[in-house]
Amino acid sequence: MNIVIWARVSSREQREGYSIDAQLRAARTRAQQSGWTIVREFVVAESARRGAERLAFNDMLKWVRANARREQIKFILSHKLDRICRNMRDAVRLQELDDECGVELAFVDNQFGPGAAGMLSFNVMAAVAQYYSDNLRSEVLKGLDEKVRQGWPIGSAPFGYMNVAGDTGTPVQPHPEKAAAVVRIFDLYSRGNATFKSLAETLYREGHTYRTSEPRFRRTTLSYILNNRFYIGEIARNGQVFPGRYEPLISRELFDACQDVLNGRNRRLSRPDLPLAGGLIRCAHCGFAITGERIRRRLRDGSINEHLYYRCGNNSPPTDHPTVRWKAADLERAIAADLSGLRFDSPEIRDLFRRTLAEAFRDISDHQRRKAASLTKRRSELVNMQDRLLNAYLAGTIADEALKAKSEELRQELARVDEALESNQGRGEEAGDIALRLFDWCQNAAENWERSTATARREILDAVSLNRLLSAESLEIPKRKPFDVLAEGSVLETSRGDRI
Repeated sequence: MNIVIWARVSSREQREGYSIDAQLRAARTRAQQSGWTIVREFVVAESARRGAERLAFNDMLKWVRANARREQIKFILSHKLDRICRNMRDAVRLQELDDECGVELAFVDNQFGPGAAGMLSFNVMAAVAQYYSDNLRSEVLKGLDEKVRQGWPIGSAPFGYMNVAGDTGTPVQPHPEKAAAVVRIFDLYSRGNATFKSLAETLYREGHTYRTSEPRFRRTTLSYILNNRFYIGEIARNGQVFPGRYEPLISRELFDACQDVLNGRNRRLSRPDLPLAGGLIRCAHCGFAITGERIRRRLRDGSINEHLYYRCGNNSPPTDHPTVRWKAADLERAIAADLSGLRFDSPEIRDLFRRTLAEAFRDISDHQRRKAASLTKRRSELVNMQDRLLNAYLAGTIADEALKAKSEELRQELARVDEALESNQGRGEEAGDIALRLFDWCQNAAENWERSTATARREILDAVSLNRLLSAESLEIPKRKPFDVLAEGSVLETSRGDRI
């Protein structure tokens, strides 16, 4: 009599000693004692993950159904019921196999009698096996959820961190080398002038590697890292976010800046590797847009030295056209120096200007409040006049024509008062707040520009200046209003020419 042996353990049971070898040894002993011939053995050690857990089971059913008659298979022998039946669906499929091919189940430990009583016992044991499987899964998920609620990730820590076995206080810690790569990835990408390809090249050139077998970072890897909130101390699970107890690698501000770039809110340039090109600056001699170029030179030690230049984009300049070509660092310093001209050097003058500006807008706000009070009083008077006019008409002391004329006059005046109230409401305080914040920004315009992303730098220059002209010797940035006032300064008529 020919049989097939089925043996299965989960990885957890394998570690606990309930091994494949023990099952096979018991099944082979039973087959030898019964005089059965083993045609094939199906062996699987698997985890309880959904979707992949029963692939071997399905393969076994398919093979037995295809070879039952040719190999004259009589039994599928397993150690006990819960090794082959994880749920009632498996039990039904095995019963269908018996009906179709005459292949029955046999067990080393479990024995079921014939007839209805044996079938009842089989179904009960199958139901118990399913309960055990479902309950085990529920308990595992409960444990995983609790671990996340306590602030620790499930499974292996993401790139940049490492699992520390035996450390119950801090089981997840920053990796001594890979954490620096994560910080560098976010720092470079947040500037808005890097693609995934250029970012990967920069990381590789700086010596940051993903893994030994795959040193370069791939696009999918970079995307996963940049979108992973784990690095700011948040763990996402089942649509919820839990605070982590491990050390975050990235600040929330830096993470949000990268999300702006990823989602297109921080528009990248057509040539992100040339942040000051693309028409931002024009040649003062011919009006052509300034373009960028990268020069790479190989040094004697084999390393590559790279320089970025900005030059006039006119490829056919006139003979008297001078060479307009600036190093990127020099051009950036020239822009910062020009923006620093918006700052008052003297702290006393700066404070005086700010106080004067604040007082001026307070005067405007006070005037608007007095005007609002006057308009509100007049509106109340007009409403009362409308009520008296209506009462006079009802008392018969005023004719229809006089009522219509006076009502229209009051209505028009009331509409003008309402419009004046709406236009007067809160504009002084709002404008004063904007003016003060703009002044404070201008006093640190150079520093703000230097620490901004490439896209933000372009927006700053567009907001501050009308156009930018670059000559062979200098950079000119004419200012828009009101920045032109701060750039030029004011001169007191009774002073010696000091700027204020």
